[in-house]
Amino acid sequence: MGSVNETSIDDFILLGFSKGPMICSFLIATVYLMVLTANLSVFSIIQVDSHLQTPMYFFLSCLSILDVCYSTVTLPAMLINAITGNRRISFNGCFTQLYFFICVGGIECLLLAAMAYDRYVAICSPLHYILIMKKRVCSYIVTGCCLLGFINSMLHTLMTLRLTFCGPRLIYNFLCDVLPLLEAACSNIHSNQMFIQVDTVVLGVFTFLIVMISYIHIISTILEIHSSEGRKKVFSTCSSHLMVVTVFYITGIFSYNGPKSGKSFTFVRVSSIINSVLPPLLNPVIYCLRNNDVKTALKKASTGI
Repeated sequence: MGSVNETSIDDFILLGFSKGPMICSFLIATVYLMVLTANLSVFSIIQVDSHLQTPMYFFLSCLSILDVCYSTVTLPAMLINAITGNRRISFNGCFTQLYFFICVGGIECLLLAAMAYDRYVAICSPLHYILIMKKRVCSYIVTGCCLLGFINSMLHTLMTLRLTFCGPRLIYNFLCDVLPLLEAACSNIHSNQMFIQVDTVVLGVFTFLIVMISYIHIISTILEIHSSEGRKKVFSTCSSHLMVVTVFYITGIFSYNGPKSGKSFTFVRVSSIINSVLPPLLNPVIYCLRNNDVKTALKKASTGI
């Protein structure tokens, strides 16, 4: 236990790791190293291989960096929490983590929609693909995703900052996220809840519709291809992205639409881990296993050809 001088009444207490800190520490460290190695490997391969200098792989490289950031926002703090047993997090540290967690998650949501649009243009309008998805346009799209993510996260953070938090400031989670912080507040959170609902529609439902509409057109185009080999080849170029989108949205729904923390602490902890770990860990694996171009580039890099 820290002394009065070592802690502050403004600190939050993360009620995450209570048992088996050594096991948790080992698992978190292992997963974090795997996430870093896998995503940075994919990013590096895309940067150095001349055959992967296309819009699809440009977006994939951005996704890899986002996944590294997503894990870095949460897993190192979880690791320190598990090793030291110190469950306290400062007020500033909590809201810094909140800002970057929402920011990176929002950017990834928008980027996945942009990647779906890229596959739509490539498969449904292949003759116009080079004209539409120019390098400059792709850069603008990524920049726009980042700006929207920054703004969205700033609004969430500012609205949460205006709340009053009464002692003992318990956070029923491994990290500082919006919903656990709202539960820790002792002031009116109605406006925050309304903003979350609006944000869910604008950022969540809207991007999900873009993905679904894009893939409805993609599947319709694929079905019009007479050759079964041609259909298989075309579908293989977008199946990886469809799997990544599925993992991202399922884990997000699982994390933010389950029971409240006070009702099911175990559920909250499990969903938090899944949402923080599963997408960054599986995304590079899915792309490497399902994408022949990436597998070929990785083989070349490993053999030095």
